[in-house]
Amino acid sequence: MPTGYMYILECCGGNFYTGSTIDLIRRLAQHQSGNGANYTRDRLPVKLIYSEKHPKIGQAFYREKQVQKWSRAKKIALMNGDLEELHIQATCLNITHYSNK
Repeated sequence: MPTGYMYILECCGGNFYTGSTIDLIRRLAQHQSGNGANYTRDRLPVKLIYSEKHPKIGQAFYREKQVQKWSRAKKIALMNGDLEELHIQATCLNITHYSNK
């Protein structure tokens, strides 16, 4: 199994795109040339702002799907390496979570 990467791009409007690949350099070039995902094609230029290396592409893909569900604030905490803020952003604030205790 090839090594995989989970990555986050910043698009021209400041929004984030999260993806995974086995070749980060090639995939970034595809995005920048407009031959990447449909989402980034309309939001050029893009800039790589975060990546993680995983032993297997399946793990990188799993991580991509996990991070895609996160809020913008949680993604920023991850990119900044701010574990305390990441933990705060991961805390469930749903009232039903607290009322069931």
